[in-house]
Amino acid sequence: MAKKLFVGSISFNTTDESLRAFFEQVGTVETATIIKDRMTGRSKGFGFVEMSNDDEATAAVAQLNGKELDGRAIVVNEARPREDK
Repeated sequence: MAKKLFVGSISFNTTDESLRAFFEQVGTVETATIIKDRMTGRSKGFGFVEMSNDDEATAAVAQLNGKELDGRAIVVNEARPREDK
């Protein structure tokens, strides 16, 4: 079963494709999405990556948390369920 990861501190220059390529170093990526502002279309500086299984997700957190992507050290951890406002 796929496992979703939260990726924070993403550079505004990072694309969905470059995020996917970065995480493919560790395993199979199901989806890679950078969250964008609805009004401006500009990146909000975070996104989500879905890895194909728990082992690859755990490896991604261990290997990529704190690594540099497009000039910024990214934060990678397991995504938590969305809370109601």
